[in-house]
Amino acid sequence: MVNPLLGVLFHATGGFAAGSFYLPIKKIQKWSWESGWLVNGFFAWLIVPWSVSLLTVPETITILSKVDASVMLWTYFFGVLWGIGGLTFGMTMRYLGMSLGMALALGLTAALGTLIPPLFEGEFGNLVASTSGQIVLVGVLICLVGIIICGRAGVLKDKELSTDEKQQGIKEFNLKKGIIAALFAGVLSACFAFGIAAGGQISELAIENNAPILWQNGPLFIVILAGGFTSNVIWCMYLNIKTESYRDYTNKSTPLKINYLFAAIAGATWYCQFMFYGMGSTQMGEHDFASWTLHMAFIIIFSTMWGILTKEWHGTSKKTKLNLATGLAVLIVSTAIIGFGNYVTIN
Repeated sequence: MVNPLLGVLFHATGGFAAGSFYLPIKKIQKWSWESGWLVNGFFAWLIVPWSVSLLTVPETITILSKVDASVMLWTYFFGVLWGIGGLTFGMTMRYLGMSLGMALALGLTAALGTLIPPLFEGEFGNLVASTSGQIVLVGVLICLVGIIICGRAGVLKDKELSTDEKQQGIKEFNLKKGIIAALFAGVLSACFAFGIAAGGQISELAIENNAPILWQNGPLFIVILAGGFTSNVIWCMYLNIKTESYRDYTNKSTPLKINYLFAAIAGATWYCQFMFYGMGSTQMGEHDFASWTLHMAFIIIFSTMWGILTKEWHGTSKKTKLNLATGLAVLIVSTAIIGFGNYVTIN
């Protein structure tokens, strides 16, 4: 029996984790960005996913060994593309900050990741024809409006603050580089949703091997994240060699223990977003495609709140803050509508 309200709660928890993971990374000192990102990635895309899946689905290795080669390949491939998106996503946070960066990148990700899978699977017509599907689609559209409003608030902020004021909250603020990174991140990050669709057989095999329903996506995430790990390792190691920042990992003049600790915390926190996303998607009923929109909306809500607390919006006008508050309110309303649409489905 699915429970959409519980699903929304899980998605909110995952959104909180995703919206918070960059805070520990900002605590890493005297390391290049790529060094901190790579150590974070070892935990986020490799160590924690395997650990969680093996603990919750003991038959993980057996399940993965039974997956068709084509399914494994496509799932991994989408993971590689998503990893490139995740890499540029990290650069977006680096240049635009948590609030503006999240809103711009996740706007595209939410739209593409939500709507393309049902279109690809030929189910979009059925969604439009049903009352519950129409409600969910309205919720998705409202969510996108909320994301646009949040993005507008970020643009207003950029116009109002001087370079020095913007760099007080974001040390490497660069609007041009940030927007380019956000565009790449927004398009390619949606490939995670495509990977989930491509790897449906993995979750089915997990259920057949008595995996708990809430944890059925653990083995699937291992494959997708392995792809993401591949693309991020290649790029970060390239930068390590190019800039000779590979010395960071053993440089005793830097706070090594603290840096490794915060990178590990960031990685574990980051993975929690998809752990709870996987749990939430099992509770959303036949309109599970809306899970991606919910996930994106909650990430923007919580990352924007962190942006406010870390003074990224300090010094902006009342108009800008009103735009931000309105965008957040619209996002919250959209999550309620999507949850209601799924509730109508099972009742």
